[in-house]
Amino acid sequence: MIRVIVADDHHLVRQGICALLDKAPDMEVVGEAEDGMAALELVRRTPPDILVLDLAMPRMNGIQTIERVQALGGRTRVVVLSMYSDETLVRQAIRSGAAGYLLKRSVTEELLLAIRAATRGETYLSPSVSRVLVEAVRQEGTGHKGQVLLDRLTPRERQVLQLVAEGCSNGEIGNTLGVSKKTVEKHRGNLVAKLGVKDLASLIRIALKQGVIFLEE
Repeated sequence: MIRVIVADDHHLVRQGICALLDKAPDMEVVGEAEDGMAALELVRRTPPDILVLDLAMPRMNGIQTIERVQALGGRTRVVVLSMYSDETLVRQAIRSGAAGYLLKRSVTEELLLAIRAATRGETYLSPSVSRVLVEAVRQEGTGHKGQVLLDRLTPRERQVLQLVAEGCSNGEIGNTLGVSKKTVEKHRGNLVAKLGVKDLASLIRIALKQGVIFLEE
């Protein structure tokens, strides 16, 4: 039996995914999460075979969650289910360790195929996502300056960037991450220095462009 955790911040979407998986004779939903932090905690407590994960989630986005799951070193493999087919996001997800990437309109039998492929140790990309990557390879050569900037950040700095861009105050960020306001201020200073920006608007633009935060679905 393939044990699956479903993480998506939209309750109705989670319900739909779970209903589909419950019908599969070889799959069992063992947990649900509404954000990346909750998903990571579930994976720690009840390691599944597969984590079906949305990218656009509050507090800790999908890319960061994939990286944290990989750092646990367990058997859990991640299948991304997103409404975004942007080439930068697909690359980030695969590079972070995702074993599959599908669009949300693929919440059909294709999701079951992706989960089974990931369980076998394979990587599954939906055809539409594959086409995006192929086209990007053809047009490569322009560089990825934004991603190079993000690569300079530590995992904690990326998390602070997401929370800042979501409009959280230093106190709220400190409470979420379990650190002091002084530590948050230090991380914000590092963000400004490493990303070469001077104001919040510039931080938000970078966060949106590089998939750290997402416009409301």
